[in-house]
Amino acid sequence: MNAYIEILRPWNALMAVITILLMALIAGIFNFNVFLAGIVVFIATGAGNAINDYFDYKIDAINRPKRPIPSGRIKVKIAGIYSFLLFVAAIIIGFAIGFLPGIIVLFSSLLMIYYAHTLKSKCLIGNLSISFLTGLSFVLGGVVVNEVLISIYLGLFAFFMTMAREIVKDMEDMGGDKIEGATTLPIVYGKRVSSILAGVFMILASIGSPILYFLGIFNIFYLVLLLPAVLLFLKGAISIFKDYSTENTKKISKHIKIGMAIVFVAFAVGSPFLVILIA
Repeated sequence: MNAYIEILRPWNALMAVITILLMALIAGIFNFNVFLAGIVVFIATGAGNAINDYFDYKIDAINRPKRPIPSGRIKVKIAGIYSFLLFVAAIIIGFAIGFLPGIIVLFSSLLMIYYAHTLKSKCLIGNLSISFLTGLSFVLGGVVVNEVLISIYLGLFAFFMTMAREIVKDMEDMGGDKIEGATTLPIVYGKRVSSILAGVFMILASIGSPILYFLGIFNIFYLVLLLPAVLLFLKGAISIFKDYSTENTKKISKHIKIGMAIVFVAFAVGSPFLVILIA
């Protein structure tokens, strides 16, 4: 894969695009603004990943040496300029959609830069920031298709899932983070406390997810498809309570990611608009 594409972490950025498409599917609105919003979140998320690699290249040299900067495929300075230009492009397109979407993209971009520079290494604050940004992408989609309240519900659920994965990732990356003097949750309070908190967020995501059906946002197909994700989250919570070794946290991190993908599919299939289309 080309290094300039790889540094965007395109699959990660596409997950953000899916939040926009899900809100469009729920609202039954597919217009040019939705298309532009999808482009915006892809570019902005990619820029956030690039600026994160720019500031974290020393840590990545230990934890992820094959990434574009530590592997020498992209120079550090070039990565910084590249991410800046991407942020500018995303903000311009955001304001082209409308004033409020533009403000959301501008705020998100500034938060991503501040996160990469300062917040990422702060105990729990960095986790809260990235989880908030994940939920905010749903809200951006909700603003574009005029379904703000529903987008807040979905954003909150995404927040719980992302918090669980962020904490687990910090447990996984303790080696490099310690060398760079980071003050992440597992470094400050230990893996035991971190495992409990990660497990709690997995449980919250599990028991909270069916509420979206009872609120009338999704149909019964949502509950059916949601079941495997709920089982993955609950299994992950039980597992991390018992074993918070690096090997197990890596496995749980992957399971959370799979669970999130299943949840997004459940969102789509459970959408009332999709049922109308099929009928």
